Amino acid sequence: MKLKLIVSTAILCGILVVGYCLAVTVNIRNHRFKEQHSDKLASTNSNILFKRFDCPEGYVRKEAPKSSFETWLRNVPLKDEGASVHLFNGELKVNQRVHAAVLTFDVGSEDLQQCADAVMRLRAEYLYQKKAYDSIVFTFTNGTKAYYSKWREGYRAQVSGNAVAWVKSAKPDTSHACFRKYMNTVFMYCGTYSLSKELKSISIEQIKGGDVFIHGGFPGHAMIVMDVAIHPATKKKVFMLAQSYMPAQEIHIVKNYSEKELSPWYEIPESGSLDTPEWSFELTDLKRF
Repeated sequence: MKLKLIVSTAILCGILVVGYCLAVTVNIRNHRFKEQHSDKLASTNSNILFKRFDCPEGYVRKEAPKSSFETWLRNVPLKDEGASVHLFNGELKVNQRVHAAVLTFDVGSEDLQQCADAVMRLRAEYLYQKKAYDSIVFTFTNGTKAYYSKWREGYRAQVSGNAVAWVKSAKPDTSHACFRKYMNTVFMYCGTYSLSKELKSISIEQIKGGDVFIHGGFPGHAMIVMDVAIHPATKKKVFMLAQSYMPAQEIHIVKNYSEKELSPWYEIPESGSLDTPEWSFELTDLKRF
């Protein structure tokens, strides 16, 4: 886990150990999901998400506003079919069996862009492309707001213990490279704990693209809903999920090992628990920006 402002260095070390052990436990617990299979609903080798994956039989994608986060996510670029998931250091993720596709967004060269970070990255990239710069803001774990609009003006976070001061110490910079540096700072001081407090809870019946399954904690996990399809007759919905994980790795669409014929789509489970290859959520963990 990354540094959080509310913990001391000594506590942080303990969290790192516990987080690593729990991550290993999660992988062991979910070993049953690691069976290799091809995705039945992968239709073409297109490098656009909605073109790569067909809807399940009888389901359709409900049209969303062209400028919406939903539509943007459906159109995210993917790496070539069969691409592997790489870690921040260039190595391959040990388990290459959980992903159906890999998004093209860079992971960076530091162990920062993990689970909640991937969610924030996609949300911020969408707003950046819309030039909605004032809407790009996240909350550090200690409650401090990090405004991208101020970062663009040259303000930087100076951290002392649990206190944060924003000081103008750089030249104004509107480049995407500078935006990525802002995001790295967000990744460093935000996480599932802080993001879960920012988002608002919604019922599973309301699920749509851009929503987030999130369990805030140390460690916690977060996965973003990339797409939703609906059955016109039954009104049932299916959805597709993406994640990063620990250590920091490329964002990827996850497979559904519980229902192979449906993969990478997921049905709303009747059990109240959503099982994915590397984490299990309660349906009450669904939230929205």
